[in-house]
Amino acid sequence: MMEWTVQELADRAGISARTLRHYHQIGLLVPDRIGANGYRYYGPVAVARLQRILLLRDAGLALGAIGEALASDANPDEEITALEAHLVHLEHEREALERRIASVEHTVTMRREGRQPRMDMVLEGFNDRYEAEVTQRWGRVVFEQSNRWWHSKNLTQQRQFQADAEQLLARWGELHQSGVSPLSDQAQQHAAAHAAWFAQIPGTPGHAGDLDKTRAMLTGMANLYATNPDFHPAFGGAEAAGFAAQALRHYAQSH
Repeated sequence: MMEWTVQELADRAGISARTLRHYHQIGLLVPDRIGANGYRYYGPVAVARLQRILLLRDAGLALGAIGEALASDANPDEEITALEAHLVHLEHEREALERRIASVEHTVTMRREGRQPRMDMVLEGFNDRYEAEVTQRWGRVVFEQSNRWWHSKNLTQQRQFQADAEQLLARWGELHQSGVSPLSDQAQQHAAAHAAWFAQIPGTPGHAGDLDKTRAMLTGMANLYATNPDFHPAFGGAEAAGFAAQALRHYAQSH
């Protein structure tokens, strides 16, 4: 069976031998055996575990959280499922990187030919901040269609769309401050406007005219607005976001 020493494994993994020793000390990565000379030796099991550790570390998890995640994946089937999830994430990262490469190649080619690069190509792959969220919730096709639609817009159109979105969300805050009920006519009219705003985006079920999936998407977005703090400032606070979520859920259930 092939084995690597601390230094050999460190060199292949691109980390320091000190890091491997630390992982051993805290019980995160135990060598397969320790020789009579005191050297640590790592075999296939330990190397596969290190792969998981590095993937989770790159995902931003602290060492304590990584240890807990690995402990919960002790079952081989659970480990395979977790690795498959990592693989999907890495494939998405690769696709985003490939789009960036194509974008830069396009810019270089246009510059060499003395021409201006296409605006819809210049930032391809650079402005996909919600890719993972959209893909996880509604699938890859939805992301790809909406992403192509977004990058087909020129800068003025993108700015106008963002301004419209800001006004749409800010209006929820105004309704909340006015004291009306989320089930009121005013709130439900704005919920209809919110649904129509989504429907203009290719890839969304509203754009495709699928009412059942539109209801599910509106409910999902409502839950996201209420639970994700990143959205709260756009509404004017967590309470306003919760108000909007309640109104959107009611609209989805009644239409």
